[in-house]
Amino acid sequence: MTMTSSKVIQEMESYAIITLALVVSSIGWVGFIIPSNIVGGGLMGLSSLVFFATDLPVGPTNLVLNAILIAIAIKILGKSFGIKTIYSLVVLSLLVSILPYYITEPIVKEKFMAAIIGGGLSGASIGILFSQRASTGGTEIIAMLVNRYRNISPGKVMMFCDILIIGSSYILFGSLETVVYGYVVMGVMSYVADLLLTGSRQSVQIMVMSDKSDEVAQKISSEINRGLTIISGRGYYSKTPREYLMMISRKSESHHILQIIKEVDPDAFISVGNVMAVYGNGFDQYRPPLRTKAIRRS
Repeated sequence: MTMTSSKVIQEMESYAIITLALVVSSIGWVGFIIPSNIVGGGLMGLSSLVFFATDLPVGPTNLVLNAILIAIAIKILGKSFGIKTIYSLVVLSLLVSILPYYITEPIVKEKFMAAIIGGGLSGASIGILFSQRASTGGTEIIAMLVNRYRNISPGKVMMFCDILIIGSSYILFGSLETVVYGYVVMGVMSYVADLLLTGSRQSVQIMVMSDKSDEVAQKISSEINRGLTIISGRGYYSKTPREYLMMISRKSESHHILQIIKEVDPDAFISVGNVMAVYGNGFDQYRPPLRTKAIRRS
């Protein structure tokens, strides 16, 4: 298989995953959030608000609003928006327009459960889309445009937009309960998206103190294919020199690593700690912020 054909297959798999994520998102909105008269965040939430006020369908409204933002962003930021984002936007808008013909009533009657399930499905979709370097535009684009001219983090801009959109539902419904349900959707959506994004990529730092450090290192290196660092030290009470093993691994690999250590040396002392981020070969690649101000020297 050539390199080109391999890349084509990878892209096809990526688009298949993106399409599945968009189906999940559309079910969350059409099956739970919108029919329960809940206004979520983002431009999909704003499109829902327009629908509740004017009966204009959510799908086309979402497509038009995003198209306007994308056109502005391309003019200001350049042609840096990937095809995946445009694809995601178009497919999601189509799905949200088609599904109401098949899902005519809320899948769950209880409003709180609808907010939880709908927010969870939408958040899962966001997490999957981000993992595939895609998004559905919306407030993300607004955040990029604001960040272009002001040193404000995109996360804060998106949160402010979501709070504003959901809070606006009080004007239409006159109900604090509806606003609260909207914030529940926003909270669950953010939590699930973060869980999917960080759960599989979360890393741990493992320190091992063992009299069989060479054997432990050899077995871990051969079975897990992770690098280790040997640190020379000295026991405070024993006053004897000894070697310590230090390594970084994915959290999903840690259980296997601990099993290996205990098989080689049941008396090994092991310390495991979560790390915030790991950049480098075999882990994540550092991506600088969209825009940073130059540091002024005094």
